[in-house]
Amino acid sequence: MIKARITVTLKNGVLDPQGKAIEHALSGLGFGGVGAVRQGKVFDVELAEGDRAKAEADLKAMCDKLLANTVIENYSVTLI
Repeated sequence: MIKARITVTLKNGVLDPQGKAIEHALSGLGFGGVGAVRQGKVFDVELAEGDRAKAEADLKAMCDKLLANTVIENYSVTLI
């Protein structure tokens, strides 16, 4: 069994209205000094795979095909 954490974030230069809304809400709650907030997604995935290289290749394929919109998002895969 291999476990992985996939983190998906917007690429630099892509507008992030949800991040701006969170930033504004934090300011309204009295948390001063918050410069910028960028919103993203995290996926924890378990694979019934023994080969780490194959698992990593499969996880990257999952990101490219479904989990991330690679036009506007970056992703990172961490085996844990």
